[in-house]
Amino acid sequence: MVVSFVGMKPQEVGVKSNLKIILESDNQMLDEVMVVAYGTAKKSSFTGSASTISNEKLELRPITNLTKGLEGQATGLLTTSGSGQPGEAASIVIRGYGSINASQDPLYVVDGIPFDGSLSSINPSDIESMTVLKDASAGALYGARGANGVVMITTKQGKEGKAQVAWRSTVGWASRAIQPYDMVDQKDFVQLTYEALRNGYAFNSGYSWEQAQQMARSGLSANLGGELYNPFKNYTWDNLINPETGMVQADAASAWDERWMDAVQRDNAFRQEHQLSVNGGSDKTKYMFSLGYLNEDGILINTGFQRYNARVNVNSNVTDWFKANVNASLSNSVQDYSDYDGSSTSNVWYSAQFVSPLFPVYIKGLDGKNVLGEDGKPQLDYGEKGRPGSYTDYNPVGGLTDDKSNRKNDVASLRTGVTFGSDKDNFGVFKGIKLNVNFGLDYRNQSRMSYMNMYHGNQATAGGLLTKYNTRMQSYTFNQLLSWNRSFGLHSFDVLAGHEFYAYSYEYLEAGKTNLVDGILELRPGTTLYAADSYTDNYRIESWLGRFNYNYDEKYYFSASLRTDGSSRFQKDNRWGTFWSIGGNWRISREAFMEDVKWVDNLSLKLSYGQQGNDNILHSNGTSNYYLWQSLYDLGWPNSNQIGGMVSSLENKEVSWEKNGNLNVGVEATLFGSRLTVNAEYYNRKTVDMLLNYPMATSTGFNGYNANVGDMRNTGFEFELRGTPIRTDDFTWNISLMGSTVKNKVLKLTNTAPEIIKGVYSIKEGMPINTFYMAKSAGVDPATGAQLYWVYDKDENGNIINERISDDYSKASTSKYYLGNRIPDLYGSIGTDFSYKGIDLAILTTYSIGGKIYDSLYTGSMNAQYATNTWNKHQLRRWQKPGDITDVPRVEINGSYTTTDRFLINASYFAIKNITLGYSLPKDWMRKAKLGNVRVFGSIDNLALFSHLQGMDPQYNFKGETDYTYAPNKTYSFGVEINF
Repeated sequence: MVVSFVGMKPQEVGVKSNLKIILESDNQMLDEVMVVAYGTAKKSSFTGSASTISNEKLELRPITNLTKGLEGQATGLLTTSGSGQPGEAASIVIRGYGSINASQDPLYVVDGIPFDGSLSSINPSDIESMTVLKDASAGALYGARGANGVVMITTKQGKEGKAQVAWRSTVGWASRAIQPYDMVDQKDFVQLTYEALRNGYAFNSGYSWEQAQQMARSGLSANLGGELYNPFKNYTWDNLINPETGMVQADAASAWDERWMDAVQRDNAFRQEHQLSVNGGSDKTKYMFSLGYLNEDGILINTGFQRYNARVNVNSNVTDWFKANVNASLSNSVQDYSDYDGSSTSNVWYSAQFVSPLFPVYIKGLDGKNVLGEDGKPQLDYGEKGRPGSYTDYNPVGGLTDDKSNRKNDVASLRTGVTFGSDKDNFGVFKGIKLNVNFGLDYRNQSRMSYMNMYHGNQATAGGLLTKYNTRMQSYTFNQLLSWNRSFGLHSFDVLAGHEFYAYSYEYLEAGKTNLVDGILELRPGTTLYAADSYTDNYRIESWLGRFNYNYDEKYYFSASLRTDGSSRFQKDNRWGTFWSIGGNWRISREAFMEDVKWVDNLSLKLSYGQQGNDNILHSNGTSNYYLWQSLYDLGWPNSNQIGGMVSSLENKEVSWEKNGNLNVGVEATLFGSRLTVNAEYYNRKTVDMLLNYPMATSTGFNGYNANVGDMRNTGFEFELRGTPIRTDDFTWNISLMGSTVKNKVLKLTNTAPEIIKGVYSIKEGMPINTFYMAKSAGVDPATGAQLYWVYDKDENGNIINERISDDYSKASTSKYYLGNRIPDLYGSIGTDFSYKGIDLAILTTYSIGGKIYDSLYTGSMNAQYATNTWNKHQLRRWQKPGDITDVPRVEINGSYTTTDRFLINASYFAIKNITLGYSLPKDWMRKAKLGNVRVFGSIDNLALFSHLQGMDPQYNFKGETDYTYAPNKTYSFGVEINF
């Protein structure tokens, strides 16, 4: 008698009474099937490099944008933390940095069609899996848009059987995930300000030490806001500093301590999400339908994100030879946000974080107590009675309340297709021949409003400013794919040929008016036109593609693909680019000499190489340039009522595709009855003919023109270990370890300019992209407290000579060194999960080792430019008197410095990204309640970050910068899942 079961090895046994039969797992049958370009593939037979992320992993985290669920789930994938503004995405690069001026973003593909809608419109709970395609063999069939990797998103489909109804609800509370910078208190702030004034008089103006002390004491009032902003009411500014000790009076008592950042942040921002899904069907037609609602408050007051979404997926086998499917989704979202960035006073991530701690949120009387309004409540202090510096007529709470900005998005996506053909034997010679015709449409209409109030701020004198924007994006993809899939004995063939057309259109409209009517956020009542603008972008790609896969005895696999793309971005004679890949996979475990090695379930060696293209060069503001080769005119220069314009770009008919060659070598092993999985890969990715702005002398009237110049290489290793140390009937323990490396080198730039310098960054031949280029600190002069630098001269050949230490900041500004970059030496994740009966626990951590960050926010808090800026507590280590040995120079306000590596911070970090604990109620209870399953759970997301500087976000971007932006969130959430 032969006993068999799906996923188990058949076993022949003799027939007798009281049989006990134990079947072994058939790992070949259970081989993971991945979604890949234009189809699916078994993981063991795949010749390229790909990582799969299941919906179980995504659902562990309370994310609004799916990009934030990718971190730590795949090797070779670097992510930023992403803005904490609800609804915002994280940035992603796959296997290094593919370009300098062109886009480095991967291509997102939803249900087989490239996706142009808003990623925040996709409900992560609707996703069945995501596959990250990392090399040319995996992604070359996407040609022009797959050069930086591909993220394949597959949404949930219906399953055969009676209707299954599921409900999932979560509620949570968010707070700031990264601790704020450690800033000084009020007393220390006054002490440092006094010393900065004293040092300025003594070292920069030539006064004696005694004179400088007296002048500094006298200058406190004017610099810090007069007695109105003196919180120490038992002293005046003139006598707050003890002349004997030079210190703030020990018994000085503050009447208030109102931190602006505390006033504008919420420590318990509420989040709720609810989802309903129904799926089922017959052997002929299967369906899935879902509804979702999300409402998330931001940790910054008056910010948030709200989304409604619906999705329906239907697949039907109409006949044996005809199939049809339709997937449609709709989403409506509203995002409230603060429309200020950088070091604008109205950007609270600048002003509220780094403003003087003396300034209260609410108006104070001379006694230090709140001045109440007619309603009996404290009044916001806008600084109209003499607050010094740039903070007049501004209050952070008032700014976030009175100014309003929002985005309203309506997003629709459609994926539909038909398939003619069958794999059944009764189709004879036509068996395995299929024609797939697919159509995908993405539509996004965005209405955006930005209002600056008429009472306070920089538009008060204009009577307020209201600007409205409307953008409309529509793209569609239409492809026709003819495939043949047949097996003859030990030989299997999979051949694909197809055509694809892609069209993209983007329309922009903007209008703004000043001198508004209070309470009416419409343009009609405004009297003065502030802005009016509109434009349209169009983009087209036509493609022909083919693929050939061969499999001999599930042992030797060969794949080849070819795609040619014609892009409207290039002139017609240079429009077409041809991209290709070849790959092989040797399944060693299938060889005869491995038959007796029982502990090896699968062992594969794979090799691939291919070339992909990139046409997506970017403008300086990060938007796509659709007109690379053309000479364009800027018509925004009217002269009175006469139309005026000027040439804004130069023509280059020769500009064409940026090309990306990608080599991948990998080993995959499954061992010990699938208890241990090991994946290791090496990649070598070379970009040639990079799309760059070729520099020109400014005297020509242009800075440069678009051209194909420059080469760059990324290499690295990736490894992944997944193990199950314990697996019993009741208890399972899984662990995972991922690690990746990337080495970057710029191989070639232009013949006339082998180096591009922007601020503190250098892009130079022979060095990694965005290498830090700045002066080198030599410590602090013990005698004067001055910052010391390493400086040098150069001989006639440009060689460094006479290297020495100096306090000459001007000389140091021309004595720069190459001082590392942001690229980590190793990055990855460590995860584990446990399940015991109905209890499950999952933990995900991520890490990054090596690299540097230039923290300009920290720099500003150590080198204050204004007396209204506060100081980091590290400033308390400053030099104070001759003979002091320290690493922090004497404190100054608007001192003369040049940027040094003193502010390059180690970028290494370790983060606890998620902990989720769940409990599934006993099945006996569920049967009595006539329910399928009920699970309750709780999770903590972004629990902790351990880095080298409190306040710094080491994942802000890939360049190694920081900025005054919305801090990432930590979220505590609780939820329930009910399957009916």
